[in-house]
Amino acid sequence: VIGLVIGKTDVRSFPDRKNIGTERYTFNFTIRDSPTYFINVQSWGREEYVRSLSESFRVGDCVTIENPLIQSKEAEREEKFNPVTPSGYKLLLSENHSVVKTSSCYNTDTRLLALLHLPVKDPQDYYSLGDIVANGQSLHGRVLNVLAAVMAVSE
Repeated sequence: VIGLVIGKTDVRSFPDRKNIGTERYTFNFTIRDSPTYFINVQSWGREEYVRSLSESFRVGDCVTIENPLIQSKEAEREEKFNPVTPSGYKLLLSENHSVVKTSSCYNTDTRLLALLHLPVKDPQDYYSLGDIVANGQSLHGRVLNVLAAVMAVSE
């Protein structure tokens, strides 16, 4: 699978239930290969493997993923922490079987670069900040998708 990395989480650790006293590490990222299709990728393993993999690429890089495990996603649980994808599946990376290679999008496919700035949500599924200000009371308690632009960043 070749795609553009459009999102990435930090590395996290969890107690390993099978080996008490040790920890397992994980991080997720999302790749996209067309305006319509993108998929979440999850990596689990030893700290050295997960940190090294996470540090090998960043958002905006093109990656080639070889030998991932294709797994059905648990939509309710997984989509709390990852972008909602149009696929019913996710890719799972294994230290022993999977390989992730980075390359320049210019070398791979320049059309991938245009995908970096496309929203992952339906354009009809957003509220503008003006809508929220005008209808704040009626929206109270609802989860909303917001479309806004950053005008300035400062201390």
